[in-house]
Amino acid sequence: MGLIIATANMKGGVGKTTLTVNLAASLVKDFGKKVLVVDLDNQISATLSLMSPQDFSKRRRDKRTLRHLVNRAIKPDIKLTIPIADVINPYICSIKGLDLLPGDLDLYDEFLVSEMLYEKAVRAGSSNFEQIWIDFERDLVRNILTPVVKDYDFIILDCAPGYNLLTRSGLLASDFYILPAKPEPLSVIGIQLLERRIAQQKEVHRNEPDVRIQMLGIVFTMSANLLTGRYYNQVMRRVNEDYSATKLFKTRIPVDVNVSKAVDTFMPVVLCNPQSPGGKAFTQLTQEFLQKITVVTNTKQNPAKIDFDE
Repeated sequence: MGLIIATANMKGGVGKTTLTVNLAASLVKDFGKKVLVVDLDNQISATLSLMSPQDFSKRRRDKRTLRHLVNRAIKPDIKLTIPIADVINPYICSIKGLDLLPGDLDLYDEFLVSEMLYEKAVRAGSSNFEQIWIDFERDLVRNILTPVVKDYDFIILDCAPGYNLLTRSGLLASDFYILPAKPEPLSVIGIQLLERRIAQQKEVHRNEPDVRIQMLGIVFTMSANLLTGRYYNQVMRRVNEDYSATKLFKTRIPVDVNVSKAVDTFMPVVLCNPQSPGGKAFTQLTQEFLQKITVVTNTKQNPAKIDFDE
């Protein structure tokens, strides 16, 4: 059974999608893992980082995007027989083991979700509409992914900034989440806001054994001269006050024009320019990611042996 990993931050512009696609590609290319990238953001940045707009448009016309799986969850009676396996695009970037569940510009309609849940509550004779919503939110992404979880070592969810329905549902479906952040004071706010929201969600679902999400770590991206500057030191001082060293990835992702240029090739930099500073950093980060996963899973199996949060 594969692990589901979410990359998320309440703040945008922190390199979340770049982290997602490069981590996924490096896991496959450098470490022989099988990985599915799931684009939960209607900006479809992860999708367009891994396939051309023309290929995406064709898949959208063929109803081979996440939108149609979400619609089936919102309207179970619609005649949509396409299984998730047919929506997944395999061999992304011609790499065996790297697959993509493409996002969409229109993933769902809030009104239709509310209408469906209200009708469900009426049919059930329930006056607790909030609980109906909570249950749907918990199960939406989880149920979509359940048929294929066993087929992958990792499923990596690229969550939208903020805290919309799919981001919340994606986090609730995940085993771990990674927080990308820029080394500047405002990024700390995004970290704190997301941590607060996740703590609230875990409290709401405290009796649900399937809700087991925990932070894997914070990754600082787009690090340049700030590494020796007062802003970086200020951020790190504040982060170190809130989190133990084990919750911070040691690898920092530098500012590298090659990472930006890679978008034009519809390939992550670890594939199109692996010897660039950015490519090397993402490969090193992936190795650290696997080490952290090993520590955490060993801790769960032998809780008396290792205290990950010490």
